[in-house]
Amino acid sequence: MPYNTSSTLWTNTDEHFFRPLRISPLRQTGPHCVSTVLAMLTASVPEDFQGRVNTQDPVSWSDALKPFGMKLAFCPTDVRRIKFYIDELIKLNDLFTVSYFTPGDSEGLLADPNDSGWVCGSHIVIVHRDKIIDPQTGVSVDAHAHVGLMAHTKRIFRVVPATHERGL
Repeated sequence: MPYNTSSTLWTNTDEHFFRPLRISPLRQTGPHCVSTVLAMLTASVPEDFQGRVNTQDPVSWSDALKPFGMKLAFCPTDVRRIKFYIDELIKLNDLFTVSYFTPGDSEGLLADPNDSGWVCGSHIVIVHRDKIIDPQTGVSVDAHAHVGLMAHTKRIFRVVPATHERGL
């Protein structure tokens, strides 16, 4: 089967779930971007999720969101830089999380791991409508102005209602 060059992040562009959600930006303390993002999505505090979720296991993130009427749905993606699909996310005009690699340079992504298996770090932000809310800075900025647009993608999730047919 030939490669589909017209693949999209979400097939139904008429679905909108969390447009009116009000998100209060929080600044993470220490290496807690995942718990801070979950806290912002649920109007909670990061400590509510620390020790309850595995930072490398998005299924645990989705499970933690379910009591709040939300879960995560994986979006088809690759390691492209965020700048190449940010307009598509903005056009969908809803709520997403975007994780990206933070190696410091592109070559770091392809490096062999060190003796403990470590290659590079990653970070997660919220994309809500046309804004990116970054727990590292604790502010909401225009999506086109975010400092991470040149980063390579790790994963993208759409936040959907807990009852949605699609999701983790």
